[in-house]
Amino acid sequence: MNQVARRIGKSLALVLPVVLVLSGTLAVTRVPWATSASESQVLTASHDKEATSSGRSAPQEVLRRKLLTELQAKNPGVALTSLQREMAARPSLAQYCGSLAKSLGRAAVAKYGSVQRAQSWSRPVCDTAFATGVASVG
Repeated sequence: MNQVARRIGKSLALVLPVVLVLSGTLAVTRVPWATSASESQVLTASHDKEATSSGRSAPQEVLRRKLLTELQAKNPGVALTSLQREMAARPSLAQYCGSLAKSLGRAAVAKYGSVQRAQSWSRPVCDTAFATGVASVG
């Protein structure tokens, strides 16, 4: 009986790590940010030189214009909240988050004319890129 228990233990010791690794790998491939092949083709097509030269803007530039318009119409807090929502909804734009937040920081200083007033809207969006944008003007 003792020998049977050892065999089962050894078998589990060999099989269990393999099962855990495979199940973890499968779990990661099913998360919302994992793109299929067709989605990645769409993303790479949007960065094509022909696409941008034909008059279509890159997605991050469209978002930048939208956020800057929102900042001018309302306040930097609303624009930063929209930026957070966009980053959650479209993780493919996450690499542009810092530059977008810096642009918002510079625009906030331009709108309010004061670094201190613009800085009061600062929050931890894309690390501290908004604050960096504010400080770069002042």
